[in-house]
Amino acid sequence: MSQTAFSSLSLKQALQDNLSSLDYHAMTPIQALSLPHIIDGTDVIAKGKTGSGKTAAFGLGVLNKLNTHSFKIQTLILCPTRELADQVAGELRKLGRAIPNIKILTLCGGKPFGTQASSLEHGAHIIVGTPGRIEDHLNRKTLSLASINTLVLDEADRMLDMGFQAQLDKIIGQLPRQRQTLLFSATFTDQIKQIANKVMNKPTSVEAESDHNENTINQVVYELTDEVDRFTATKLILLHYKIESVVIFCATKRETKELAQELNRFGFRALALHGDLEQRDRDQTLLRFANKSTSILVATDVASRGLDIDSVDLIINYHIAHDADVHVHRVGRTGRAGSTGTACTLFDSKEAHKIERLEAFLGHPLKSEKLPNMSVLKQDPIQPTMVTLLIDGGKKQKVRRGDILGALTAKDGVTGSQVGKIDLLDLRSYVAVERLVANKALDKLNNGKLKGKRFRARRL
Repeated sequence: MSQTAFSSLSLKQALQDNLSSLDYHAMTPIQALSLPHIIDGTDVIAKGKTGSGKTAAFGLGVLNKLNTHSFKIQTLILCPTRELADQVAGELRKLGRAIPNIKILTLCGGKPFGTQASSLEHGAHIIVGTPGRIEDHLNRKTLSLASINTLVLDEADRMLDMGFQAQLDKIIGQLPRQRQTLLFSATFTDQIKQIANKVMNKPTSVEAESDHNENTINQVVYELTDEVDRFTATKLILLHYKIESVVIFCATKRETKELAQELNRFGFRALALHGDLEQRDRDQTLLRFANKSTSILVATDVASRGLDIDSVDLIINYHIAHDADVHVHRVGRTGRAGSTGTACTLFDSKEAHKIERLEAFLGHPLKSEKLPNMSVLKQDPIQPTMVTLLIDGGKKQKVRRGDILGALTAKDGVTGSQVGKIDLLDLRSYVAVERLVANKALDKLNNGKLKGKRFRARRL
C-alpha cells in the first residue's frame, strides 16, 4: 500500500468511504507529512503554500477525533478573513458529509451577531471564525471554549500581519491547557516561532511546497531605466502579454489604490485590494476577479492572503517583496495544478542587491529580459470577457442559482454558455455574463421574475 494513499491512514471508515466517493486517493505532500502526526494527537507546525491541501490535512484530523454524540464545541479553527473561514467550513462539510449530525458554525464579522448567538445556544461541534468576532462572543459570554480539545491556527502569519496578536492571546488564554494545537502558515517568521513556543507542546514541524514547481512558472526580471518608470513598465508588460487574469503586488495600500486608478485611466479594468476596504467591497472585488469580469487585481501582500482563486496567468511584482518567502508565495499564485504561468518582477539599479539575494535564496539565477518595445503602448488594453450583474435578492429570499439561470435563458434570453459564475449571498446575488450580452441579460432580470417576484438588478 502506498504511503501517500489516504487508505494508509487510520481514519474512520465513514471518512475513508467519503474520500473515495470524492475521488481523493493520494495525499498531497503536506497531507502525507502532517496527517499521521495529527491523527496521533501530536501538536503540528505545518508550513505550506496556498493550494497545498492544508485544509484537508487538519480537517480530516479534526473530523476523525470528533465525538458527534456530544454537542459541546470540540474544535476551534481561527482564520484571518471571512472568505477563508467560509472556504474552510465548506471543505469540512464536504469531507465530513458521511458522518451524521455534524454541526459546523462560522463566526465572522459582517454577519448579524444575534443570529450567531442563537445558533450557539443550540450547540455545535466545530467553530470556524475570525479572531475579532470570536473575541466579541467571548466578551458577551455567548461562547464558551471550555470543551475545546483541538485548536487550529490557519494562515497564522496572515493573522499576525493583520494585527490580531492581542485577540489571539486572549482567545488562547481561555482554552483548556490539555489540547492539540495545529499551526498552518505559508511562512515561518520569528513571530510564528514565538507563538509556537508559547502555545504548543513539543510540536512536530513539517514543510511542503504546493502542487506547482519551477518548471510551470516562467520567472522574468525587468530592470527599469531612466526612460521607463515603474508604471510605464507595468503597462508595457500588460500590453505585451495580453493576459486576462493578472495580480499585481504592491508594497503599500496607497500605492495599490493609485496604481489601480492609473491603470483604469489608461483603459485597463483593474480593482484594488487592500486593508481599508469594507467587507462588502472586498467581497465584490474578489468575486469580480474570480468570475473574470475584471482582468487585474492590484493587491498588497496582507490583503491577498487566503484568496480562493483557481488560476492566475500573470503575476507582476511592482516592487520586490521584502522577504524571499513572500516572493515565493506571490509567485506561487500562478502555474498551479499543472498549468503554466508567468511572474514578472520590476527593479531599479538601487534594488539590484535584492535580486542577487533572491537568486541566492532560490538557488538559481532569474531570467533577465529587456522591457517590451514602447510601440505596444499604441495597442488597446484587452477587456474582460465577462460583466458582473448584481441582483437585490439572495439566499434569504430563497433565490437559487437555477432560478437566475432560468430567468436569463428564458424565451429570447441569453444562452446558457453566455452565463458564467453565479454567487449567492444572504441578501444579494451576483452573476457573470458575457460582455456582449450584458444589456440583454440585465433587461431579462429586471423585467422577469425570480421565485415569482421581481428583483432589481444592475451592472457593476
